[in-house]
Amino acid sequence: MDTAVDHSKKTMFTNPAEWEESYRPLPFLFFGLLVVWIILVGVWTINTWSKRRWQTSNLQWVLTAVPVLKALVLGLSFVFWYSCLNLSSCSFWVAFGVFVSRIFFETACFIAFLLISHGYCIMHEQLSIAERRSIAGLASLLYLTLTGYKAAVPQFAVLVVLIYLVMLYVIFLHVSRNLTVLREQLQHIQDEGVHMMHTAISTKYTMFKKFQGAMLMMVVAEVLMHAKAEGVANEYWMRLLVREWTEIGIFFYIGWTFRSRELTPFFTVIPTLHVSGQRMLPPIYSVEMNEKQFNSLDFKEWHIGVVRRPSSPVDPLCCGPICASSAVDAGAICIYSG
Repeated sequence: MDTAVDHSKKTMFTNPAEWEESYRPLPFLFFGLLVVWIILVGVWTINTWSKRRWQTSNLQWVLTAVPVLKALVLGLSFVFWYSCLNLSSCSFWVAFGVFVSRIFFETACFIAFLLISHGYCIMHEQLSIAERRSIAGLASLLYLTLTGYKAAVPQFAVLVVLIYLVMLYVIFLHVSRNLTVLREQLQHIQDEGVHMMHTAISTKYTMFKKFQGAMLMMVVAEVLMHAKAEGVANEYWMRLLVREWTEIGIFFYIGWTFRSRELTPFFTVIPTLHVSGQRMLPPIYSVEMNEKQFNSLDFKEWHIGVVRRPSSPVDPLCCGPICASSAVDAGAICIYSG
């Protein structure tokens, strides 16, 4: 998405008054957009901070960088155009700040999209080394190609299109894989009757479906904006306004989907790292008995096919929520009395 600074270099005016009248609304437009994004940053930060006790991941704090960089771009753009049109002083360094911050913003956007598509803090707590290197490599290529494209270096427009296509392919590929895995887990849960995990898996599936739809909307909006750049409106500021509000709507939709909120039970029951290959859910057994049967129970008879550690200090009949995980680690089966 080109900035107004880039557009001014491409448009030729013979009359200075015509130039001023064409770009006169830009300072007001950038100031209004700046206020909107500052409000969004404030609301996002307050919500993330207030719900931090339910937050077990850093995804929301990582996503904060996107609206912050966008607010920086709009703030510098407002300063540049206000000084040019009202103070007759177009600062080169402010324009350079708009140039650099815009590249940082677009790179941060796709880094956030890649993190979400890989299932960071959703499907697993951490990314594997290969996934980190892949994201870092794609982000570096995007940054370099955007730098050459914004600097009007020949042939870099083709490179930008290619890197965008590659990144979109990677995003949609990983989202599709995660949706497939979640569908299989939902089917397995329904077959096994483990309904306590259904809500958490269904929530993750809905989040990825919404993200997939948001990415499709973004692609369609970008194609329409570039294909009909001259037909949207005669004035550049009108096209810019439509583009910016479309961007706000898409980012607000993604942010609302992945906002900090009270977690669904078992939402954070995820592996630490992404592992390749098929994962099977462990079997779950349930035994019901009355108090008399429980008191006279010889627990050794129930350890069928379960390897116990003889030296483990854990009581095999420990059935509370505090020691349940320790009992599982020790190879014991927790039996509840009914």
